Amino acid sequence: MRIRKKKHLKERLESVKDYVIVPVMDIKNVNEAINNKAYFDYEEMFKNSNPVELEVGCGKGGFIIEKAKCNPDVNYIAVELLENIIVMAAENAKRQGLKNLKFINSGAEYLPRYIKDNSISNVYLNFSPPYPQKGYESRRLSSDRFVEYYKSFLKDGGAVYQKTDDREFFEYSFNKFCEHGFCVTEISSKIEDGSISNVMTEYEKKFSDLGIKVNALIAVKQ
Repeated sequence: MRIRKKKHLKERLESVKDYVIVPVMDIKNVNEAINNKAYFDYEEMFKNSNPVELEVGCGKGGFIIEKAKCNPDVNYIAVELLENIIVMAAENAKRQGLKNLKFINSGAEYLPRYIKDNSISNVYLNFSPPYPQKGYESRRLSSDRFVEYYKSFLKDGGAVYQKTDDREFFEYSFNKFCEHGFCVTEISSKIEDGSISNVMTEYEKKFSDLGIKVNALIAVKQ
């Protein structure tokens, strides 16, 4: 389904230009683009040398905004393809005056062009589309190519935190992280009983109200 553009989208994006980074997209072919590096300078981006964490597919930004509010000494980069959605997240961040959060308006497949190896402390994947259709596996954010991306981005000991309501997708992701050398632990029950801290996304709040189980894992780069 095609999403209708929001009214005054161009003007709204202009008003949050300090929060939304539109990367250089001079090379459309993904393989060519990721081999022609244009790395982000985090210190220039945030005006400090604090650790950086990454959310891939941030939606309206509820999760990453709460993380940024709770952890002012950590910098956050949140990636979202759709302008209609990223503008709402950026407007919210601006209203709250957050200085440690930037949004990247890009497809996740281009990230290796912009994210340096061994530069990210943690990666978050929250309720990514499971793409169960035959032939769509490569679009999954835990498919082989994306898991290898995260492995290159992460510092040693850094982790991918994933949550999903789709058990089949969870098991697929669990196996993929294991196959690529991560140390993987299911943390679903620990989130449920409150034994580990958990920032809830918009989807997660809805699922919780409906009694739908959330599946969660942590995959640590060794």
